[in-house]
Amino acid sequence: MAQTDAASMAGTTRSKAGVLVWIFRVLVVAAAAFMLYSWFQPWWSADIAVIPGDNDMVLHPWGVDAVSQVSTNIDTSVFEMPFPTVFAGFMWVYLVVCMLLLAASLFWQRRLRLGPINVSWAVIFILAVGLSYAMAAGLAYEIGTVKAAASGGKFVGRSNVIEPSTGAKLKMTSDLLIGYWLSLAAGGVLTFLGIVRFLFVRQWGKKA
Repeated sequence: MAQTDAASMAGTTRSKAGVLVWIFRVLVVAAAAFMLYSWFQPWWSADIAVIPGDNDMVLHPWGVDAVSQVSTNIDTSVFEMPFPTVFAGFMWVYLVVCMLLLAASLFWQRRLRLGPINVSWAVIFILAVGLSYAMAAGLAYEIGTVKAAASGGKFVGRSNVIEPSTGAKLKMTSDLLIGYWLSLAAGGVLTFLGIVRFLFVRQWGKKA
């Protein structure tokens, strides 16, 4: 009888543990979807006063998109990374790798054992994606600020940009958009999930 009760309790415990595991997996999938959503939202935009319409330049994680009037009359390299085509390809590869790491973290059970270090690879995968994505957003802001300042403009706020052919100063208003803040939030959510994974995922009889 005692053995039956113990077996029943063990089965209930394992069942609850399994539910927690699936809850965590759903949270990771939701966070990955959140990251994808923020990826496709514009992070920054600039409006040139003399050009009709808004958002004459828009920054995405993979580079800057500019309307034809801006591309023709303004040196957009001020706001772009060197070798923009190569950079865009690199960022798309980065996104694919991030999604693959998050997918692997759902079922990967192996651990990294290196001296006193003993941590789940799934935790490393989730933290790597979360921290790197938040850092990418932060670096985009810092690089944009430095490059804009080098040209005498402002990455955020009102400033003047030079029209190369005439040397005329054009008024520009630029600001961070919701996509930028969402990307920081997505990176933070994934980082948080990596930290608290041990609360959800435990292998009974083994270290989680």
